[in-house]
Amino acid sequence: MARNLLKNPSGEDELKFWELIENGGSQWKVEDMPGDCGHDFCSEGVTKYFATSFELCLKRQVIDLLAEGFSSGQLDAQPPVTVQDWYCGRTDCGCTYQMTVCLLDEKDEVIQEFRPDSVTLDPDCDDCSWKQVSHTFSDYGPGMRFISFEHGGQDTKFWDGWFGVRVTGSSVTIEV
Repeated sequence: MARNLLKNPSGEDELKFWELIENGGSQWKVEDMPGDCGHDFCSEGVTKYFATSFELCLKRQVIDLLAEGFSSGQLDAQPPVTVQDWYCGRTDCGCTYQMTVCLLDEKDEVIQEFRPDSVTLDPDCDDCSWKQVSHTFSDYGPGMRFISFEHGGQDTKFWDGWFGVRVTGSSVTIEV
């Protein structure tokens, strides 16, 4: 089974290894599962999540694939790259979720990008339970050397605190 190349994917080490791109409102926070007005996670072992606030919160990791032990030859063979993320909302406040994952070359130029439409969760018409987004990159051409994984969001009512989207269990794997 391929290893997860993201470090600290579920907040066990607070915000370590994550670059905070946007840290608005009451800023990013790590909370224990299921949290206030929250949902239990669907697999054991994930006990924490990252919570967003009333202004945009985005965080990113850039994975250096050569430093992770992949060879140029392995990467130029265009192995499948699978990215997954889990997100949910609270039962008392709506939120938005977004993610962007880019395969980058040695000059940090984008080779291929996955940016699904932003999702709005509304507890009046959605149970706001944990949902997974997944994508596999293939046929992207040679030259991939880095992967940028970015995600986050905010609440829709601008309430002080951590009422925005919750994210956890993120992963980036390469099948070589």
